[in-house]
Amino acid sequence: MRLCLALAFGASLLQAKPPVKRPEPELLKIDNGTVQVGIDKAMGASITHLSWTSLGQKNIVNSYDPGRLIQQSYYAESRIDRKKEGQHKAWSPWNWNPIQGGGVGSWAKVTHFEKRGSGNQLYSETIPKLWDMPNEEAAAVMKQQTSFEPGCKNAIAVQQQIICHREPGDRWGPAKPSHQEVPALYFTRNFDSFKAYLGDGKWRLEQQATGPPWGTTNSPKQAMACFEANGQGIAIFSPSAVLWNFGPSGPGNTTDPSAAPCTHIAPVAVVELGPQSTLTYSYWLVTGTEQEIATTLDILCKKHAKEKFTLTNPK
Repeated sequence: MRLCLALAFGASLLQAKPPVKRPEPELLKIDNGTVQVGIDKAMGASITHLSWTSLGQKNIVNSYDPGRLIQQSYYAESRIDRKKEGQHKAWSPWNWNPIQGGGVGSWAKVTHFEKRGSGNQLYSETIPKLWDMPNEEAAAVMKQQTSFEPGCKNAIAVQQQIICHREPGDRWGPAKPSHQEVPALYFTRNFDSFKAYLGDGKWRLEQQATGPPWGTTNSPKQAMACFEANGQGIAIFSPSAVLWNFGPSGPGNTTDPSAAPCTHIAPVAVVELGPQSTLTYSYWLVTGTEQEIATTLDILCKKHAKEKFTLTNPK
């Protein structure tokens, strides 16, 4: 996505109260005895729960508003002014910007929400909302499968897909190469030490002042992590990424998933998402200490480094 996405969600970060009421959770979870992950039907079937035993099973996913969570979000085509139709003035003009969690004034609708594979896989389908409008569904479907990586107790595998159903030649115009978060991830504010993974157990510390705007870096192994003070962390391995946005937002060191302060990581790919495109990609979440995460990342890199995104109908 273009950098304006970071600014869009950044604006919501600065609000004292959430721009839309947080619904009561409707969670489906899977648990392998080490890690627990959950998707929430009330929040677009985004990942809203992630915890693990060595952290005391505390949820680290920030769900302050529909722009947070761990979720799909995309940008496409030209920015247009739709204020006369109700477009939020803080996000005008704006691109076609479907969000799995929801828009500036509402949460997204979930049409499929279930456990599969003998209860070891979470599956969902969502009608996303356009971020800039109070309650406008996007002409798209987002699908998601969430499961545990075989042979890695501390790794979660996620496959995501957006199927676009826009009319060719609509008001947003022809497809353009754009930065896409693959995916967008928001965590509790205490996970504020960022490191890029270099392979073979080696890390590079990344410094970034409180934002937004977010910092930008690269990672030779397409993996980056954030850690809290006691050394527990969460890493994201996204083979499609070409750069990374990251940083803390807001004051303090809160562990509250519903608080405004948070931390953010987003692996970014460049994708020409057209009106009838289907984009599919996979990523992995890995929990634990630096050493535990590094051991699993080396396994994942060896197995999945060539698994880049696929795109049909880019024009």
